[in-house]
Amino acid sequence: MKFNHLLGAAALAFSLVTSAAFGQATAPEAKAMLEKATAALKADKAAALANFVKKDGGFQDRDLYVFCYNTSDGKFTAM
Repeated sequence: MKFNHLLGAAALAFSLVTSAAFGQATAPEAKAMLEKATAALKADKAAALANFVKKDGGFQDRDLYVFCYNTSDGKFTAM
């Protein structure tokens, strides 16, 4: 039984180390991306939507990316 707990703890430690190694974003970074995307949409909606889908558009960072969902028709407008 102790072996199972030790194995579980080792798996958890491994997942935490690999998450940090692969550079997952933090909550403050996600909030900053949201604020940047909101400002871009207010400034120029068409340009912002075009940049959201570009790899080098400034709205993709590690595991962070912007997507837009239209609630009136249920379709994604950018992802």
